[in-house]
Amino acid sequence: MTLDAAVWILLSTAIVLANVPWILQNKLFVFITVPTKSIWINLAEWFLYFLIMGGFSYLLQNKVMGHVKEQGWEFYVVTLFMFAIFAFPGFIYRYNLKQFIHSAKKSA
Repeated sequence: MTLDAAVWILLSTAIVLANVPWILQNKLFVFITVPTKSIWINLAEWFLYFLIMGGFSYLLQNKVMGHVKEQGWEFYVVTLFMFAIFAFPGFIYRYNLKQFIHSAKKSA
């Protein structure tokens, strides 16, 4: 696997995992069905996906480059905020757009 392919796999996986808690409102960790999820459960699930993504990134870097470079705290803060930016479309859909679409269908 080339480094370019690894980067694209990593970015696309991060975008999908960052949005899963917000898009699937009645599923917890994709498989467990629940009646409703609060924002705190969504945030906890999102953070767990962030940790899973970090483990996947570690394994992918080790496979592609043969070693993993040590990082400081700044790296982890930047990746956390980047994961939050990736989650923005799903968050907007869940808490703003979905309610707007539902109210527009009621009034029509």
